[in-house]
Amino acid sequence: MKAIVYHRYGSPDVLQYEEIDKPTPAIDDVLIKVAAASVNPYDWHFMRGEPYLLRLMAGLQAPKNPRLGADVAGTVASVGDHVKQLKPGDSVFGTAKGAFAEYVCARESRLVLKPESVTFEQAASVPIAAITALQALRDKGRIQAGDKVLINGAAGGVGTFAVQIAKYFGAEVTAVCSGGKLEMVRGIGADHAIDYRRENFTTGEKRYDIILDCVGNHLLTACRRVLSPQGVYVGAGGGTGRWMLGPLLQMIALPLLSWTGSRKFVGILAKMNQSDLIFLGELVASGKVKPVIDRQYGLSEIPEAIRYLEEGHARGKVVIRVGQT
Repeated sequence: MKAIVYHRYGSPDVLQYEEIDKPTPAIDDVLIKVAAASVNPYDWHFMRGEPYLLRLMAGLQAPKNPRLGADVAGTVASVGDHVKQLKPGDSVFGTAKGAFAEYVCARESRLVLKPESVTFEQAASVPIAAITALQALRDKGRIQAGDKVLINGAAGGVGTFAVQIAKYFGAEVTAVCSGGKLEMVRGIGADHAIDYRRENFTTGEKRYDIILDCVGNHLLTACRRVLSPQGVYVGAGGGTGRWMLGPLLQMIALPLLSWTGSRKFVGILAKMNQSDLIFLGELVASGKVKPVIDRQYGLSEIPEAIRYLEEGHARGKVVIRVGQT
């Protein structure tokens, strides 16, 4: 089968489109014939081996696992002996290590049935980004109807899902992004849209019950100024570089700021689970959430897809259509 592999850390140039052996599912695994995948910052962090602390898990000198890709949608080809919920022929979506390939194995616990009305491309855009947005707003932010919610970085993968999920819960949503994307975020439900190049939301008079920060380009003390007295700041991204000292310091600062007042400062690390995948699949099937897909690439074009995502200009998700080269 064809797959994207890499044997050293670096730019998208290290990615190779190669013929490799088709995997065989373990007793708890499902073998998926991949129809679509999507690209996340997660992928280029592993590709580059940055921040360096990531290499303690991924491999110090070179990647232990030469396969990339996490979000996946496709058709079950075969199942292990202990798999109970899924069977060959089922259309599924979820996460799998090494999804940038024609076939991939995944744990049954990380997959759910794809709603019939949802395309493979839409389903593949959901897992990491939409679950991050959902858990940030619902579990960390304790979102309620009528809350004033600000999404910083609203035009990205997590941000476009967050705008729509916040509206689903009945919030008043302010979206922050670049000027060229203002109409897009309004089109997916944002009540207010701010061009960050023209206006700094941290210096305004409006107060927010939840700030979901997908960018991390403002000081936490500045964000605290525009939080309501019981407001919650949720950090869901931002920060690049080899050492990422800024984000590390932020991880220390978040609990310290929470201890010094009524406002809460927390981070989010999404936890993949079937119940949230099913819930999000139902939202997409009902039309209450519509995945924003910026560009689609073939499997052999993944270096270009990751390069585009790294530039930081993508509107929503970048999707891989497997079978297109």
